[in-house]
Amino acid sequence: MLQLIALHLVAALAAPALVSRFGRRAFLPLALVPGSAAIWALIRLGDVLAGEVPLQSVAWVGSLNMHLTFRLDGLAWLMVLLVGGIGALALVYCAWYFASGAKFLGRFSGIFLAFAGSMLGLVTTDNTLALYTFWELTTVFSYLLIGHYFTRKGSRRAGMQAIVVTTFGGLAMLAGFLVLGAVPGGSFSLSELVGAPPAGTAVAVAIVCILVGALSKSALVPFHFWLPGAMAAPTPVSAYLHAAAMVKAGVYLVARLAPGFAELDAWRWIILVSGSVTMLIGGYRSLKQHDLKLLLAFGTVSQLGFLILLVGQPHQAVALAGLALIGAHAMFKAALFLTVGVIDAAAGTRDLRHLSGLGRNLRWAAVPGFLATFSMVGLPPFAGYVGKEAVLEALTHDVGAHEIAVLAVVVAGSVLTFAYGMRFLWGAFARKPGVEETRLDREAPGLFVPGVVLAVLGLATGLVPGLGERLFERYAGTYPAGEPGHLTLWGGIGPALLLTIVVIAAGAGLFAARHPVERLQGAVSLAPDSDRLYRTMMRRLDRGAVAVTSYTQRGSLPVYLGTILLVTVGAVSIALIGSGAGIGPVRAFDVPAQALLAGVIVLGAILTARARRRLKAVVLMGITGYGVVVLFALHGAPDLALTQALVETIALVVFILVLRRLPAYFSNRPLKRSRWWRAVLAAGVAIMTMALALIIPNVRTVDPVSVLFPDEVYEYGYGRNIVNVALVDTRAWDTMGEIAVLLAAATGVASLVFVRARSGQVDRIRDRRPSLPTARVNGDPGQRSRTWLPAGAAIPLARRSVILEVATRLLFHTMLLFAVFLLLSGHNAPGGGFVAGLVVGVALTVRYLAGGRYELGEAAPILPGLLLGSGLFLSAGVGAVPLFFGGTVLQSVAIDLDLGILGELHLVTSLFFDIGVFLLVVGLMLDVLRSLGSEIDRQGEASGAVQPDIAHDSPRATTDDADPVPSEGGRA
Repeated sequence: MLQLIALHLVAALAAPALVSRFGRRAFLPLALVPGSAAIWALIRLGDVLAGEVPLQSVAWVGSLNMHLTFRLDGLAWLMVLLVGGIGALALVYCAWYFASGAKFLGRFSGIFLAFAGSMLGLVTTDNTLALYTFWELTTVFSYLLIGHYFTRKGSRRAGMQAIVVTTFGGLAMLAGFLVLGAVPGGSFSLSELVGAPPAGTAVAVAIVCILVGALSKSALVPFHFWLPGAMAAPTPVSAYLHAAAMVKAGVYLVARLAPGFAELDAWRWIILVSGSVTMLIGGYRSLKQHDLKLLLAFGTVSQLGFLILLVGQPHQAVALAGLALIGAHAMFKAALFLTVGVIDAAAGTRDLRHLSGLGRNLRWAAVPGFLATFSMVGLPPFAGYVGKEAVLEALTHDVGAHEIAVLAVVVAGSVLTFAYGMRFLWGAFARKPGVEETRLDREAPGLFVPGVVLAVLGLATGLVPGLGERLFERYAGTYPAGEPGHLTLWGGIGPALLLTIVVIAAGAGLFAARHPVERLQGAVSLAPDSDRLYRTMMRRLDRGAVAVTSYTQRGSLPVYLGTILLVTVGAVSIALIGSGAGIGPVRAFDVPAQALLAGVIVLGAILTARARRRLKAVVLMGITGYGVVVLFALHGAPDLALTQALVETIALVVFILVLRRLPAYFSNRPLKRSRWWRAVLAAGVAIMTMALALIIPNVRTVDPVSVLFPDEVYEYGYGRNIVNVALVDTRAWDTMGEIAVLLAAATGVASLVFVRARSGQVDRIRDRRPSLPTARVNGDPGQRSRTWLPAGAAIPLARRSVILEVATRLLFHTMLLFAVFLLLSGHNAPGGGFVAGLVVGVALTVRYLAGGRYELGEAAPILPGLLLGSGLFLSAGVGAVPLFFGGTVLQSVAIDLDLGILGELHLVTSLFFDIGVFLLVVGLMLDVLRSLGSEIDRQGEASGAVQPDIAHDSPRATTDDADPVPSEGGRA
């Protein structure tokens, strides 16, 4: 299963390129990806029938009890078959549904496949935390699919509504999973939870939270309103997500947990009330819809309530019928949505008031429409009839107050289902008096195939009910109450058959009285509009957020920082005083040089606080940083000293780049009273930090990790450089988070600076050659000014520094080689990917300072985003590779090779992780230089505040447009 999920991920990444190359026909080969999951499920059919449960487990985050464990029992098999099979048919449908040349199809295909892969993981994983991860992935991808037409306001609003509601439910579900994993007897394994369910008040609360997640995902009351709005999505999305996949996630979760928790009082009441109300309200609302897609949407809401009402019962016979109806519903409702797409494409409308005569003129749509509707309303011999008959049979045998209530709801809801099913057939295909026969604008033969396949399958599976019984009876047998049920086409004359006749007769009568019923529904409002309530609530939430923000977010950075520091000092001080811990022995310094450096650092900090000029403050602040560098070196930490020195250098340059566009002096000098408060707060923070450093080491209860760390790092990470091995191996998860933050920071900085769209074009000197003059010394064309850098001639003579250019020319490549050395040797000696990336960043900074923005383009003619993305992808990819070989995430392997006369090669696979860090740091530096350097230069030139980086005439230089600019330094 893990391989199938990985296949979906790879296909999702490749899909945009395929669609870009081959257009909408690329959907046909892409359909093989989810189709492979369905084929795999069919291959495993024998195992499922035999009661075997294939299991695959890969250790992942063991400290969180989060493992990639996948199981394929009867329920999971059914869901895999639906997710894979209907997903494949939906992609085939897409090849004819979308217009040729439609925009964003590549994006759509990638998201669709990613969603399918996430659903496969959701319905097969046995770990609750992994299930939540896949659950939220489906939420995000469904949001993108619902909002595919993002230029339309309705699509954006529908997508946002869906993600807000389902994310709320997902968070509640996560809380429930965490509680179930923490209580006595609890577990993060679904099979263990169901096999030996824990008990207690906390468990009841956790179950309620989990049900909130399931009900929100499956659009049950009170969360039902998002599903009709999601009909703004393309029809293939509605057929897949809202009939077979996403909305089935909640039904699946209820069916998965019901064998262990269905007899809890909280569970039974929530399932009964929410399922019953949803089934009735959905069916009622369907009777007054004129849009065929909305009619099916409200019908889907009703059917989802029906399904959860069934699979949430503790009775084995009812559960068997519910499992059968999960498959039947997916087939007939997906077929109906696809049929509506055919009608919309052919007629140009979905309004049943404007459709007439399509039963004769669009027969290939009418055939699946009639077959799927007959299955939905429960007519024999379709799969829907088999499942519904089994429900009635089970509920009339197990008689009790609860069962009678469920039976009454099922009968009433089935009457509504029959009525809106007939309304659909009449509205879509009947010839209506007074309505002009609908003209067909477009017929695409391929559009009919998926709907016909699903509708015929609904008939075929209904003809072999024994196969469905064999498939699902084993899982239904895990439910705690009642007798095993049966699936059959003919159960004899009895209460179930009589109720079926009543349903058909009452439903037909309700359909016959459709016009009075519509008028009555228009005059009577049974309940407030949930969608309107949601929008009202969101508006009030926005107003409340604005009111709170206006009070707390005053736009003053000193106030924000002061509040954070004040709270920190107060909380830490209370903790330290309450602990009663004392200060141990204190040694002022090891060597006198440390005391001298401390004095320099203190003096630099004081002078920084008193500085009026911005540049002076930055330089003085750098003194404190470089003082720390020397302290690290004196303490025997060359790796930290090197990193700190590079960071201070780069920070100094970045500060100076920013200060170019700021006033020379600090504009507002705080009042005297304010300065005293700031001084007191600063002293409090300093005392708190010093107290932590002196007290915490003396209250240690176990031996420090530093004692065993060197040996453990070598045995675990195969390296002697503790700092680097910890970053790329023993604490690689921390590094993953840090580099992700770096990427976000780079993106944020560039987004703030680039006031124009980021075109992806790098400023190169060759792009300016036609307008670039050549400088001549003293007017003599035979004596050209020497250019040591490729873009050196672009700098006006008055701003050029020959010493800096020569030094840059000599040092740049040396620094790059030094960076490579640090990268390769960092596992056992000072260095590593982070330090190497900083060295390259310093080298690029020197090139920019010496030659301007065009020189930066010549030094690194590559987009920063490519380096940033490649670095993060390489680090994450290397971390995931061990999973395919039975290892753990980010596990390292040492490779020792004898290279003969070249010596021995000691290679650790974490080097590739380090290379990813290196690329990301280089990308970060390049992005900062392009945004804070090149882009600010360009904006300054555009506004006239800065002289362009193109040489102009001066008293010492004239131009000759006929002479080309030398491409390299030296005389022509």
